[in-house]
Amino acid sequence: MLKKRLLWTVVTVLAAAGALTGHIDRASEEQADNALKNALVTFAVARTLNGVVSAAQGTEVALEPGGVGVVLSVGEILDPINDLIERFSAVMLIAASSLGLQTLLLNITSWWGVTAFLLVAAAGFLAVIWAPRSVAARYAQPALRVLLILLFVRFAVPVLIVGTTIISDRFLAPEQEAATAILRDTTADIERINDETRTTTAGEQSLMDRLGEMIDESLESMRVGDRMKELRESASNAAEHVVSLIAIFVLQTILLPVLFLWLFITGLKGIASRSARLFQGGGGSSR
Repeated sequence: MLKKRLLWTVVTVLAAAGALTGHIDRASEEQADNALKNALVTFAVARTLNGVVSAAQGTEVALEPGGVGVVLSVGEILDPINDLIERFSAVMLIAASSLGLQTLLLNITSWWGVTAFLLVAAAGFLAVIWAPRSVAARYAQPALRVLLILLFVRFAVPVLIVGTTIISDRFLAPEQEAATAILRDTTADIERINDETRTTTAGEQSLMDRLGEMIDESLESMRVGDRMKELRESASNAAEHVVSLIAIFVLQTILLPVLFLWLFITGLKGIASRSARLFQGGGGSSR
């Protein structure tokens, strides 16, 4: 029983020290701010791409290779990726809101009043478990429940932020950076291709000039076709990475925080259950 009391004393003192020093709060705040900045950067990249795609959708290229009229519509190629980016923007808004909510909750739980309540609960719990066994058997369990509730309030948000950051940095961040870079490149490609195709139009020419440039027009139409193919490939590649980013941010801002919150609650419940049996057993042995 003495070893258990010593163990609980060490754990309680460490928890109180962690609340007082605020090291975990500062680390969590920095990680939450970085995650929010990364999300906003990705959101801005997606919105930029959306704007470029929307501007390019109204472009039509009219050619007359060999005297045959051909109209190429950029919008038909970019319409699917435009719809996907609109959905991605909605996901990013939810993700950014989730990260902002975590930062707000972190500011609330790190308030000195919450820390003061935790310190009082910790002192009361230590006083109870080091009291005579008859007192410990009677009051240790309710004191522990109060302490665990305050530990949850004080450390739940930092725990889920730190846990999510560890997983994100190890598995998600490289994929997120690569996908964001692809979206930037796609934005530049679409702007370039759109500018090139807009300049490829057939103006009014004399019959002699028309005959002299017929071959050039045919070659130019082939180049425009290549540009349109390149545009289609670029849009398809961007769509794959947009889907990847959707999965990353849903996992990072919704699923992982819920998972770590559930693990924290489950751990505290397990501690409360085992400790209740321990204190009851200790109390019974003293009678």
